[in-house]
Amino acid sequence: MRVVVVGGSGNVGTAVLRRFAADETVTSVVAVARRVPSQPPPPPYDVAQWVQCDVRRPYAVEQLTSAFAGADSVVHLGWAIQPSHDRRLLHDVNVTGTRNVVDACRRAGVRHLVVASSVGAYSPAPDDVPRGEGWATDGVASSSYSVDKAEVERLLDDVSDLTVARLRTALVFQRPAGQQIARYFLGPWVPKRALRGYLGTLPWPTGLRLQAVHGSDVAAAYREAVVRHVQGAFNIAGPGVLRGQDVADVVARGRLQEVSPAAVRPLLTAAWHARVAPVGPGWLDMALAAPLLDTTRAGRELDFRPQWSAVDALRDLVDGIASGAGTASPPLHPRHRR
Repeated sequence: MRVVVVGGSGNVGTAVLRRFAADETVTSVVAVARRVPSQPPPPPYDVAQWVQCDVRRPYAVEQLTSAFAGADSVVHLGWAIQPSHDRRLLHDVNVTGTRNVVDACRRAGVRHLVVASSVGAYSPAPDDVPRGEGWATDGVASSSYSVDKAEVERLLDDVSDLTVARLRTALVFQRPAGQQIARYFLGPWVPKRALRGYLGTLPWPTGLRLQAVHGSDVAAAYREAVVRHVQGAFNIAGPGVLRGQDVADVVARGRLQEVSPAAVRPLLTAAWHARVAPVGPGWLDMALAAPLLDTTRAGRELDFRPQWSAVDALRDLVDGIASGAGTASPPLHPRHRR
């Protein structure tokens, strides 16, 4: 089958291409990105024919329609997190870009679309009871990421002429994405090598708990969604929940100091406005409010059986950050090490 991957150069896109390269069912791959790997591309990027396209632009629909020709399925992974201060650009990429992908699928006659959604699309949950796909997807109002994810969910709700699947994933960790994730969320001032257990103490907002999934497990879920031609929403997360002590055991030799979110938020706000922190307080709000994901449906309909626990995925990512790991893809290419 022929599959097009929009956003093939990013964290999840890299994992998906790696999975497709080892898959006899997927016989032809086209990858779309604003910044494409150097030519000829190295593995896993060499599995695909590359098309350079900025999905937010008015001319993108025409380019995408041409790239989608003859495809059995389109996987849309394109998303922008940075620059976090440019709200208009983020919305254009995330929401307008998704709308352009949907329009191009219609024009090209592609009947199946798989879209990257997120735990960030969900409305706040008041407890730690795992929530299924029926939980409301109205997002967290103070998080631009969450607002855009929720708006994309509404956009997809109105698509009745395509078979649309949505993978609502937890945080996606893997070693090759270490430098990208560090740039997006830690910034240049955090000593990356110190994350290998040498932090003096890990400050952790009280009540914060996270889920994570390894890139290879996410890629397996996308493969099944494509091959099985599924429809609807699927929660994707690895086993286990990361709490402060779990993270401290990985990055600070178990040394943990819980801090009040009410104290952290104004500090993060000030740091973000001063361009010291790469992300703003909305990310903290979303992380504290997000529900835990129940992955029962993915296990049943996608045979989702993750091989990496949340803690092991975190260890793999931290090793990538500390060692300066990356790939030949422009978004994942190593830049600076500290």
